[in-house]
Amino acid sequence: MSYVQEVLEQVKKRNPGEVEFHQAVEEVLHSLEPVIEKHPEYAKVGLIERFVEPERVVMFRVPWVDDSGKVQVNRGFRVQFNSAIGPYKGGLRFHPSVYLGIIKFLGFEQILKNSLTGLPIGGGKGGSDFDPKGKSDEEVMRFCQSFMTELYRHIGQDLDVPAGDIGVGAREIGYLFGQYKRIKNQYEAGVLTGKGLTYGGSLARKEATGFGLIYFVREMLAAHGMDFKDKTVVISGAGNVAIYACQKVQEYGAKVIAMCDSSGYIVDEEGIKLDTIKQIKEVERKRIKEYVKYHPNAQYFEGQQGIWSLKCDIALPCATQNDINLESAKKLVETGVKAIGEGANMPCTNEAIEYFLKNNVLVAPAKAANAGGVATSALEMSQNSMRLSWTFEEVNQKLDEIMVNIFKSSQAAAKEYGMEGNYVAGANIAGFLKVADAMMAHGIV
Repeated sequence: MSYVQEVLEQVKKRNPGEVEFHQAVEEVLHSLEPVIEKHPEYAKVGLIERFVEPERVVMFRVPWVDDSGKVQVNRGFRVQFNSAIGPYKGGLRFHPSVYLGIIKFLGFEQILKNSLTGLPIGGGKGGSDFDPKGKSDEEVMRFCQSFMTELYRHIGQDLDVPAGDIGVGAREIGYLFGQYKRIKNQYEAGVLTGKGLTYGGSLARKEATGFGLIYFVREMLAAHGMDFKDKTVVISGAGNVAIYACQKVQEYGAKVIAMCDSSGYIVDEEGIKLDTIKQIKEVERKRIKEYVKYHPNAQYFEGQQGIWSLKCDIALPCATQNDINLESAKKLVETGVKAIGEGANMPCTNEAIEYFLKNNVLVAPAKAANAGGVATSALEMSQNSMRLSWTFEEVNQKLDEIMVNIFKSSQAAAKEYGMEGNYVAGANIAGFLKVADAMMAHGIV
């Protein structure tokens, strides 16, 4: 059994039932095999064993009172995975599916994603099984205040900097920051990112993950003699990432024909009207099926998987993990898809990615392609530290440069290790090497 396989078996044995974490580790470790062959010293100091083990896991009770006066109890998490190159950095996810395995997979991915940005940030992630959907503002506030009353002791601008993720937007970040400030009795702006513009937030942060995804895919297409102009695009999701990825591809001349949320998907062959999606999702907080009321020529279908049966040139999974399985991958290849841009975290199963690569479909992997959000969060931290604000154009330009650099480093690493054009392996290797060098320098800690 190879060294990598031994570590993988150990991970599965020590973390039973955490299937998403197993999947994330397996995908990364297999692509690192040629690196470990070239650097046997990593095995001698147990570097890979340390790399897959979080430095710290915090799990806590979150009691809160709903509008009817009933006490509810949720579970909170913060996984501080790796601080070799900087303070822990990663979002908070509020969703009923959240459990330790999901947070560990996200934290593990975050190490490599943050490393790829070139900025000094380590990897972490957190969240709760609380569902903000259907809750009043007052209930969300009470939950966030209770959550932060425990979390505050584990975070800080030089220690661990959370941000938003699924279920955690501007409203939730505001309540979390207010409670942190109240407890600490100091204005520590850099402790959270994704803040409102009036209290230390950054312009372009909301757009950053979606825009960054498209900047990366643009570079990948260009490297293979293609671009977005007149291409047909399908996007899963209807949150921040999906909305702003849609906006940017439309600016580049592509036609987006479908989007979805957790209940179903819409198809508009004339092209998705983004203003309507923004109204439904960002203002009214309703389901995507409302779209057909505004545009009767569009169609709505229950369920999500059918979206990947649609004929398209480029597929952008921007919803959640394991959105595209092997069956969906086969359908996409059959209909002639040319490129996949992973906007969500691990939205394709390992089998799906393998199938795409075997069939010469370009894959922009999540840990590289959706790093724009955390990159702009780090830019927000910089602005907070310097007590200044950059313009939208300044932030967007820096974001574009960061995504171009991420693509170049993924491309170069893939080429160096004999896997030219495989940006999945390239991103894993490029992200890992920086963290590995820092871990070697720090000794066995």
